[in-house]
Amino acid sequence: MAQAHANSPGSRLEPYQIILRPLVTEKGFHKAERLNQYAFEVNVLANKDDVRRAVEELFDVKVVRVRTQNRQGKPRRTKFRQSATKAWKKAVVTLHENDRINFF
Repeated sequence: MAQAHANSPGSRLEPYQIILRPLVTEKGFHKAERLNQYAFEVNVLANKDDVRRAVEELFDVKVVRVRTQNRQGKPRRTKFRQSATKAWKKAVVTLHENDRINFF
């Protein structure tokens, strides 16, 4: 099945299709507490504007800044075969100082 590009007319990703999961790590909790920044795995077709819209709609917060990075898959090896994990996109979202997201 061919995927439409997120910026093409007539195709718009829904917020639940853009934000795939929050990245819950020690570093992420540190950034959330100190800098009010939250990390998410997002759809590879989503751009910064899509991520901003999705976070604001899903969590009812005000987004100040969005930074994204494309993460390469890591090589993996089993006995006789080499493969790699899938490539994915990470977004770090900075919220307004009065807003918070509670995952737990």
